[in-house]
Amino acid sequence: MSGTLLRLHAVGAALALATLSLTACADDLDQVKLTMAAGSPGGVYHKLSVALADAWTREPGIPRPQVANTAGSVDNLDRLRANQAQVGFSAADAAEEKQKADGGHKLYALARMHDDYLQLIVRDDLPATKIADLKGLRVSVGARDSGVWLIAQRLLKAARISPEADLKVQYMDLPTSVEAMRNGALDAFFWSGGVPTDAVTDLATTVKLRMLDLSDVLPELREEYPVYGSATLPASAYRLEGGPVVTLVVRNFLLVNDTMSDDVAEALVRGLFQAQAGLVAASPVARSIEVRSAIETTPIELHPGAMRYYRDVKV
Repeated sequence: MSGTLLRLHAVGAALALATLSLTACADDLDQVKLTMAAGSPGGVYHKLSVALADAWTREPGIPRPQVANTAGSVDNLDRLRANQAQVGFSAADAAEEKQKADGGHKLYALARMHDDYLQLIVRDDLPATKIADLKGLRVSVGARDSGVWLIAQRLLKAARISPEADLKVQYMDLPTSVEAMRNGALDAFFWSGGVPTDAVTDLATTVKLRMLDLSDVLPELREEYPVYGSATLPASAYRLEGGPVVTLVVRNFLLVNDTMSDDVAEALVRGLFQAQAGLVAASPVARSIEVRSAIETTPIELHPGAMRYYRDVKV
Protein backbone atom coordinates (compact mmCIF):
# COMPACT_ATOMS: atom_id res chain seq x y z
CA MET A 1 0.00 0.00 0.00
CA SER A 2 1.32 3.44 -0.91
CA GLY A 3 2.22 6.06 1.67
CA THR A 4 -0.68 8.22 0.45
CA LEU A 5 -3.16 5.39 0.94
CA LEU A 6 -1.74 4.67 4.38
CA ARG A 7 -2.20 8.31 5.36
CA LEU A 8 -5.79 8.28 4.03
CA HIS A 9 -6.55 5.13 6.00
CA ALA A 10 -5.03 6.72 9.12
CA VAL A 11 -7.13 9.88 8.69
CA GLY A 12 -10.25 7.80 8.12
CA ALA A 13 -9.56 5.74 11.23
CA ALA A 14 -9.03 8.88 13.30
CA LEU A 15 -12.31 10.37 12.07
CA ALA A 16 -14.12 7.14 12.85
CA LEU A 17 -12.68 7.10 16.35
CA ALA A 18 -13.68 10.74 16.90
CA THR A 19 -17.22 10.02 15.74
CA LEU A 20 -17.37 6.96 17.98
CA SER A 21 -16.09 9.01 20.92
CA LEU A 22 -18.71 11.73 20.43
CA THR A 23 -21.45 9.14 20.10
CA ALA A 24 -20.26 7.39 23.22
CA CYS A 25 -20.29 10.68 25.11
CA ALA A 26 -23.85 11.39 23.99
CA ASP A 27 -24.87 7.85 24.89
CA ASP A 28 -23.26 8.29 28.31
CA LEU A 29 -25.39 11.39 28.95
CA ASP A 30 -28.48 9.43 27.91
CA GLN A 31 -27.62 6.92 30.63
CA VAL A 32 -26.90 9.41 33.44
CA LYS A 33 -29.04 8.81 36.52
CA LEU A 34 -28.99 11.54 39.15
CA THR A 35 -30.76 12.20 42.43
CA MET A 36 -30.84 15.78 43.66
CA ALA A 37 -30.90 16.56 47.38
CA ALA A 38 -33.33 19.46 47.22
CA GLY A 39 -34.30 20.70 50.69
CA SER A 40 -37.88 21.20 51.83
CA PRO A 41 -40.77 22.16 49.51
CA GLY A 42 -41.31 25.91 49.48
CA GLY A 43 -37.64 26.70 50.04
CA VAL A 44 -35.33 28.22 47.44
CA TYR A 45 -33.20 25.07 47.18
CA HIS A 46 -36.24 23.03 46.25
CA LYS A 47 -37.52 25.50 43.66
CA LEU A 48 -34.13 25.75 41.99
CA SER A 49 -33.72 21.97 42.09
CA VAL A 50 -37.01 21.41 40.28
CA ALA A 51 -36.14 24.07 37.70
CA LEU A 52 -32.68 22.57 37.14
CA ALA A 53 -34.02 19.05 36.85
CA ASP A 54 -36.39 20.23 34.12
CA ALA A 55 -33.68 22.27 32.37
CA TRP A 56 -31.12 19.49 32.35
CA THR A 57 -33.53 17.23 30.46
CA ARG A 58 -33.27 19.74 27.61
CA GLU A 59 -29.59 20.67 27.91
CA PRO A 60 -27.47 18.54 28.21
CA GLY A 61 -30.35 16.14 27.59
CA ILE A 62 -30.04 13.73 30.53
CA PRO A 63 -32.96 11.75 31.96
CA ARG A 64 -34.81 13.97 34.44
CA PRO A 65 -33.07 13.77 37.84
CA GLN A 66 -35.08 12.62 40.81
CA VAL A 67 -35.75 15.59 43.12
CA ALA A 68 -35.64 14.34 46.72
CA ASN A 69 -37.17 16.31 49.60
CA THR A 70 -34.66 16.72 52.45
CA ALA A 71 -34.22 18.56 55.73
CA GLY A 72 -31.71 21.00 54.22
CA SER A 73 -27.97 21.53 53.88
CA VAL A 74 -26.67 19.02 56.43
CA ASP A 75 -29.04 16.30 55.20
CA ASN A 76 -28.07 17.10 51.61
CA LEU A 77 -24.38 16.76 52.43
CA ASP A 78 -24.88 13.46 54.21
CA ARG A 79 -26.70 12.11 51.15
CA LEU A 80 -23.96 13.30 48.82
CA ARG A 81 -21.24 11.73 50.92
CA ALA A 82 -23.19 8.45 51.09
CA ASN A 83 -23.91 8.67 47.33
CA GLN A 84 -27.65 8.58 48.03
CA ALA A 85 -27.66 11.79 45.97
CA GLN A 86 -25.18 12.95 43.35
CA VAL A 87 -26.19 16.64 43.18
CA GLY A 88 -27.36 18.93 45.96
CA PHE A 89 -27.43 22.41 47.40
CA SER A 90 -25.65 23.44 50.57
CA ALA A 91 -24.66 26.54 52.44
CA ALA A 92 -20.91 27.11 52.62
CA ASP A 93 -20.71 26.77 56.41
CA ALA A 94 -22.29 23.32 56.47
CA ALA A 95 -20.20 22.17 53.50
CA GLU A 96 -16.99 23.36 55.16
CA GLU A 97 -17.77 21.43 58.32
CA LYS A 98 -18.91 18.25 56.55
CA GLN A 99 -15.89 18.15 54.22
CA LYS A 100 -13.65 17.84 57.27
CA ALA A 101 -15.48 14.75 58.55
CA ASP A 102 -13.97 11.30 58.07
CA GLY A 103 -15.44 8.79 55.64
CA GLY A 104 -17.77 9.18 52.70
CA HIS A 105 -17.33 10.57 49.22
CA LYS A 106 -15.46 13.81 48.63
CA LEU A 107 -17.51 16.91 47.87
CA TYR A 108 -16.92 19.11 44.84
CA ALA A 109 -18.61 22.34 43.77
CA LEU A 110 -20.15 23.00 40.38
CA ALA A 111 -20.90 26.66 41.11
CA ARG A 112 -21.46 29.30 43.71
CA MET A 113 -25.15 30.08 43.50
CA HIS A 114 -27.11 32.73 45.43
CA ASP A 115 -26.42 34.06 48.92
CA ASP A 116 -28.67 33.20 51.88
CA TYR A 117 -29.70 35.69 54.54
CA LEU A 118 -30.47 34.60 58.09
CA GLN A 119 -33.96 35.81 58.85
CA LEU A 120 -35.00 35.72 62.50
CA ILE A 121 -38.76 36.25 62.28
CA VAL A 122 -40.83 37.18 65.36
CA ARG A 123 -44.43 38.09 66.00
CA ASP A 124 -44.82 41.86 66.00
CA ASP A 125 -46.84 41.85 69.24
CA LEU A 126 -43.82 40.58 71.22
CA PRO A 127 -41.28 42.98 72.80
CA ALA A 128 -38.23 41.13 71.45
CA THR A 129 -35.76 43.41 69.66
CA LYS A 130 -32.57 41.30 69.77
CA ILE A 131 -31.68 37.63 69.92
CA ALA A 132 -31.24 37.61 73.73
CA ASP A 133 -34.91 38.58 74.04
CA LEU A 134 -35.96 35.15 72.73
CA LYS A 135 -35.48 33.60 76.18
CA GLY A 136 -38.66 31.90 77.35
CA LEU A 137 -40.32 32.08 73.93
CA ARG A 138 -41.54 29.31 71.61
CA VAL A 139 -38.84 29.32 68.96
CA SER A 140 -38.21 27.06 65.97
CA VAL A 141 -34.50 26.68 65.23
CA GLY A 142 -34.99 24.81 61.95
CA ALA A 143 -35.27 21.12 61.20
CA ARG A 144 -32.61 18.85 62.60
CA ASP A 145 -29.92 18.16 59.99
CA SER A 146 -30.64 21.49 58.30
CA GLY A 147 -28.31 24.39 57.60
CA VAL A 148 -30.74 26.63 59.50
CA TRP A 149 -30.15 24.62 62.67
CA LEU A 150 -26.38 24.85 62.22
CA ILE A 151 -26.51 28.65 62.00
CA ALA A 152 -29.07 28.92 64.81
CA GLN A 153 -26.83 26.89 67.14
CA ARG A 154 -23.88 29.17 66.43
CA LEU A 155 -25.88 32.38 66.81
CA LEU A 156 -27.50 31.25 70.06
CA LYS A 157 -24.11 30.26 71.45
CA ALA A 158 -22.74 33.72 70.60
CA ALA A 159 -25.75 35.22 72.43
CA ARG A 160 -25.11 32.96 75.46
CA ILE A 161 -28.45 31.19 74.99
CA SER A 162 -28.99 27.47 75.51
CA PRO A 163 -31.72 26.19 73.13
CA GLU A 164 -32.92 23.52 75.54
CA ALA A 165 -32.57 25.49 78.80
CA ASP A 166 -33.55 29.01 77.70
CA LEU A 167 -36.09 28.48 74.91
CA LYS A 168 -39.28 26.52 74.37
CA VAL A 169 -37.40 25.09 71.44
CA GLN A 170 -38.97 23.47 68.38
CA TYR A 171 -37.24 21.76 65.45
CA MET A 172 -39.39 22.62 62.46
CA ASP A 173 -38.76 23.03 58.75
CA LEU A 174 -39.95 26.19 57.01
CA PRO A 175 -43.50 25.07 56.05
CA THR A 176 -44.15 23.75 59.57
CA SER A 177 -42.74 26.90 61.19
CA VAL A 178 -44.92 29.12 59.01
CA GLU A 179 -48.05 27.11 59.77
CA ALA A 180 -47.31 27.11 63.51
CA MET A 181 -46.78 30.87 63.46
CA ARG A 182 -50.02 31.35 61.55
CA ASN A 183 -51.91 29.23 64.08
CA GLY A 184 -50.47 31.07 67.09
CA ALA A 185 -48.40 28.06 68.24
CA LEU A 186 -44.99 29.70 67.68
CA ASP A 187 -43.44 33.03 68.65
CA ALA A 188 -40.36 33.12 66.43
CA PHE A 189 -38.40 31.07 63.93
CA PHE A 190 -34.99 31.03 62.29
CA TRP A 191 -34.84 30.78 58.51
CA SER A 192 -31.85 31.01 56.18
CA GLY A 193 -32.73 31.56 52.56
CA GLY A 194 -33.01 33.95 49.68
CA VAL A 195 -34.89 37.21 50.08
CA PRO A 196 -37.75 37.25 49.59
CA THR A 197 -38.76 33.71 50.49
CA ASP A 198 -42.32 33.16 49.26
CA ALA A 199 -43.46 31.30 52.39
CA VAL A 200 -42.43 34.24 54.60
CA THR A 201 -44.01 36.74 52.21
CA ASP A 202 -47.29 34.83 52.38
CA LEU A 203 -47.14 34.60 56.17
CA ALA A 204 -46.64 38.36 56.45
CA THR A 205 -50.00 38.93 54.74
CA THR A 206 -51.87 37.24 57.63
CA VAL A 207 -49.62 37.70 60.69
CA LYS A 208 -47.85 40.92 61.75
CA LEU A 209 -44.13 40.15 61.80
CA ARG A 210 -40.75 41.71 62.44
CA MET A 211 -37.15 40.67 61.75
CA LEU A 212 -34.60 40.90 64.55
CA ASP A 213 -31.32 42.77 64.16
CA LEU A 214 -28.24 40.59 64.84
CA SER A 215 -25.56 43.28 64.90
CA ASP A 216 -24.80 42.67 68.60
CA VAL A 217 -23.72 39.03 68.07
CA LEU A 218 -22.26 39.05 64.55
CA PRO A 219 -18.75 40.36 65.34
CA GLU A 220 -18.00 37.48 67.72
CA LEU A 221 -19.60 34.94 65.39
CA ARG A 222 -17.70 36.10 62.31
CA GLU A 223 -14.40 36.12 64.20
CA GLU A 224 -14.88 32.43 64.98
CA TYR A 225 -16.43 31.55 61.59
CA PRO A 226 -14.99 33.71 58.77
CA VAL A 227 -17.19 31.84 56.27
CA TYR A 228 -20.02 34.22 57.21
CA GLY A 229 -20.61 37.73 55.95
CA SER A 230 -23.07 40.41 57.01
CA ALA A 231 -25.61 42.55 55.22
CA THR A 232 -28.42 44.98 55.86
CA LEU A 233 -31.94 43.90 54.96
CA PRO A 234 -34.66 46.49 54.48
CA ALA A 235 -37.96 45.81 56.21
CA SER A 236 -39.52 46.37 52.79
CA ALA A 237 -38.20 42.95 51.73
CA TYR A 238 -41.40 41.60 53.28
CA ARG A 239 -43.31 44.87 53.56
CA LEU A 240 -42.79 44.83 57.31
CA GLU A 241 -42.91 47.78 59.65
CA GLY A 242 -39.71 49.09 61.18
CA GLY A 243 -36.30 49.93 59.84
CA PRO A 244 -33.55 47.85 58.26
CA VAL A 245 -31.84 45.05 60.18
CA VAL A 246 -28.27 43.76 60.10
CA THR A 247 -28.06 40.03 59.57
CA LEU A 248 -25.79 37.16 58.61
CA VAL A 249 -25.02 36.15 55.02
CA VAL A 250 -23.78 32.77 53.83
CA ARG A 251 -22.96 31.65 50.28
CA ASN A 252 -24.71 28.70 48.67
CA PHE A 253 -23.08 26.11 46.44
CA LEU A 254 -24.34 23.58 43.94
CA LEU A 255 -22.40 20.45 44.89
CA VAL A 256 -21.68 16.98 43.57
CA ASN A 257 -19.57 14.10 44.82
CA ASP A 258 -16.51 12.37 43.46
CA THR A 259 -18.53 9.73 41.59
CA MET A 260 -19.36 12.28 38.87
CA SER A 261 -17.27 12.24 35.69
CA ASP A 262 -15.63 15.35 34.30
CA ASP A 263 -17.79 15.20 31.14
CA VAL A 264 -21.06 15.08 33.08
CA ALA A 265 -19.97 17.84 35.49
CA GLU A 266 -19.00 20.12 32.60
CA ALA A 267 -22.30 19.42 30.82
CA LEU A 268 -24.33 20.18 33.96
CA VAL A 269 -22.58 23.52 34.52
CA ARG A 270 -23.11 24.48 30.89
CA GLY A 271 -26.79 23.56 31.23
CA LEU A 272 -27.03 25.57 34.46
CA PHE A 273 -26.04 28.84 32.80
CA GLN A 274 -28.15 28.18 29.73
CA ALA A 275 -31.14 27.70 32.06
CA GLN A 276 -30.79 30.92 34.03
CA ALA A 277 -34.02 32.47 32.72
CA GLY A 278 -35.92 29.43 33.95
CA LEU A 279 -34.16 29.57 37.31
CA VAL A 280 -35.12 33.23 37.74
CA ALA A 281 -38.72 32.32 36.96
CA ALA A 282 -38.53 29.70 39.73
CA SER A 283 -36.95 32.09 42.25
CA PRO A 284 -35.79 35.73 41.96
CA VAL A 285 -32.58 34.89 43.88
CA ALA A 286 -31.26 33.26 40.69
CA ARG A 287 -30.67 36.74 39.24
CA SER A 288 -27.46 36.84 41.27
CA ILE A 289 -26.02 33.66 39.70
CA GLU A 290 -23.21 34.89 37.48
CA VAL A 291 -20.45 33.00 35.70
CA ARG A 292 -17.56 35.10 37.08
CA SER A 293 -18.63 34.78 40.72
CA ALA A 294 -19.63 31.13 40.26
CA ILE A 295 -16.00 30.02 40.67
CA GLU A 296 -15.85 31.49 44.20
CA THR A 297 -16.50 28.23 46.04
CA THR A 298 -13.82 28.30 48.75
CA PRO A 299 -13.57 26.27 50.96
CA ILE A 300 -14.95 23.60 48.57
CA GLU A 301 -12.86 22.73 45.53
CA LEU A 302 -14.39 23.10 42.07
CA HIS A 303 -14.99 19.84 40.24
CA PRO A 304 -12.41 19.37 37.45
CA GLY A 305 -15.22 19.18 34.90
CA ALA A 306 -16.68 22.45 36.18
CA MET A 307 -13.24 24.05 36.02
CA ARG A 308 -12.97 22.91 32.41
CA TYR A 309 -16.20 24.75 31.60
CA TYR A 310 -15.06 27.99 33.29
CA ARG A 311 -11.73 27.88 31.44
CA ASP A 312 -13.60 27.31 28.19
CA VAL A 313 -15.68 30.46 28.70
CA LYS A 314 -12.54 32.38 29.70
CA VAL A 315 -13.48 33.16 33.31
